[in-house]
Amino acid sequence: MIDSKGYRPNVGIILCNDEGRVFWAKRMGVNSWQFPQGGINPNEDPEAAMYRELCEETGLQQQHVEVLGRTRYWLRYQLPERYIRKNSLPLCIGQKQIWYMLRLITHESNVRFDQCAKPEFDDWRWVDYWEPLKDVVYFKRKVYLKAMSELGAILTADSVPVDPAGYLAKEIENPRGKRRKR
Repeated sequence: MIDSKGYRPNVGIILCNDEGRVFWAKRMGVNSWQFPQGGINPNEDPEAAMYRELCEETGLQQQHVEVLGRTRYWLRYQLPERYIRKNSLPLCIGQKQIWYMLRLITHESNVRFDQCAKPEFDDWRWVDYWEPLKDVVYFKRKVYLKAMSELGAILTADSVPVDPAGYLAKEIENPRGKRRKR
């Protein structure tokens, strides 16, 4: 399913624990880390896709998590030219995503990577809320920043202490390697 502008509908999942740390997963067989995410099937709403992807990628089911919120609008990122499959139609130039903030309400031993035939991840860890912005592949950084900034405000409750402005005040590295203040 590719929309008329070339974007594939997708969901992204930020899973947190009670300390405000987030689930950071290592892609199978490579040293690349990301949040769980995945495509929305035809006739599937974003929330149903989120629960399906959550189960496929982490083994967690609806009763294992609490939905804290979601982004209001689609967030988009474009793929670098070298990742665009030019001989594939319709042409997909990137993804448009609805992001969800979930809280784990079960024991973390319920995380399993064997819930689908081709697992996406082979390891995971809890990390500080803003750490993923430093580690995610460069072309996803802006969409991560948008999603985490919007959803981070949800975690300002005393039980999950995260400063939603925390990363914005720090220096970040842009894709060209130059440092700048945000």
